[in-house]
Amino acid sequence: MAKNPYVVKKQSISSRAARAMVDAAVAKAGEMGFAVTVAVCDESGVLKAYERMDGAPLVSVQLAQDKAHTAVGFGLSSDGWFDFIKDDAPLAMGAPVAIDRLVTFGGGYPVKVDDVLVGGIGVSGGHYSQDMEVAQAGLKALS
Repeated sequence: MAKNPYVVKKQSISSRAARAMVDAAVAKAGEMGFAVTVAVCDESGVLKAYERMDGAPLVSVQLAQDKAHTAVGFGLSSDGWFDFIKDDAPLAMGAPVAIDRLVTFGGGYPVKVDDVLVGGIGVSGGHYSQDMEVAQAGLKALS
């Protein structure tokens, strides 16, 4: 049977994998002694799994989701965006304004399985360096 040229099949993170990532990230934040919000989105940037720990800052709700969205948008970590734009004045001034939901500091990572971009994870609640460590613990849940 021939493939339909009008249909594209996409690979996406499963609900089970997304939940495992959230659980691993929340456990890491608990070990580190602070509360975070963790968001995992699918390959299209749509929220797949989420948790706001008791005591996590209100602003972390949107930031975690935006970090995940940023990471999946170009397959680039949120802190990688800073390195990408920092030496290009027009891009550094324009990208954060022109690209909706763009976050240019740490805590968001693309989720890849077999080199296929299937989602993104975002963490917010601590300093961005802490958010990065917690998000990386979430990523390790898939390995």
